Amino acid sequence: RAHLPGAGIFQCSITGLSFKVKSEVTITYRYATWATHLSKADQITWMPVGPLFRIEVQPGVVQAVYLPHFICLAEVDTSLCSIAHFTSGQMTLESPTRLVAFSAVLENPSFSLLGVLWRKLRSTLNSLPVHSLVLIFQQLRAANTTLHLYLIPDDNSVKQAIEKQEKDWNSKFIPKPPPFKPLYFGCSYQVISTKSVVIMPEAQLPFCYRSKKEQQLFVEIYIRNMADEIELLVIDTRDGSVVWKASLRSGRNSSTVTWVWCLLGAAFMKKHKTELCCRMRQLSTILLHLRDANVINSDEEEEVQGQGTSHRRNKVLLELVEKKGLEAQEQLYQILQQKDPYLITDLEKTL
Repeated sequence: RAHLPGAGIFQCSITGLSFKVKSEVTITYRYATWATHLSKADQITWMPVGPLFRIEVQPGVVQAVYLPHFICLAEVDTSLCSIAHFTSGQMTLESPTRLVAFSAVLENPSFSLLGVLWRKLRSTLNSLPVHSLVLIFQQLRAANTTLHLYLIPDDNSVKQAIEKQEKDWNSKFIPKPPPFKPLYFGCSYQVISTKSVVIMPEAQLPFCYRSKKEQQLFVEIYIRNMADEIELLVIDTRDGSVVWKASLRSGRNSSTVTWVWCLLGAAFMKKHKTELCCRMRQLSTILLHLRDANVINSDEEEEVQGQGTSHRRNKVLLELVEKKGLEAQEQLYQILQQKDPYLITDLEKTL
């Protein structure tokens, strides 16, 4: 439940859901399950591409709702996107007012159950580009280093369900960068290592979207000796290209794994700091991901957001991340690669 104090645009830091309202209002919202509401017949034609929400609010106050999605819009036909609206067990489809990088915007909405769908075409089943996450958890009760690796769409509802399950299994979340580029539904990705490790039940993961209430697919990585640094990679099985990689080694406590990154991020931030101050966008989303990765805390996020101009907010954030060291700078670099790839590509042309 969110009490919005007046007119403006507000985003939930937990779900990514946003509202534009014209006056003070209280909104109640929760996740719902696609499998419960999307019929088998509709599942043949439509694919969920973001969470389903149940939203309750006083009529006439919300001017627009921003529903999260995880499709990379640069490579797709956006006319295939629709917003599903469920009332009395029936689904109606609405065209979004517009699509932005991570949200489908619907102006003057009515509310009940809302979520973003994408029409399935036979020709595009294996070519739908998706913003994704690699989640790593370490089993703390295991005698040796045992990791669970998940490859999922960038859906907060699924991520939070996995985190809850792993917490029940007494696992520790290990922050990590996202894949370098979009992944594709219907394709398989292979997990490999530069050292001898055991990967079970098999090294390949089919990339798919499962409901938050379903058991998510993962591979278990068993490492007998963490004395040496180990590099993990995720490979696209279609062409053998690397879509994600990170190195890990044991920390001061041999039972704790820490991540090691190269220095690309720090070098990029140093060279392009002036341009980033002027051109870095989607600050709220960037701050959310930095908080999820434990790079910044809520007080630091508030400090950044409290600056008077976007240029000043960007400058304060860059200086804050710079003070936190090389790993923090690499994390910001990876987030920008995912959230604003065109900016990164444009700036890297001068490298």
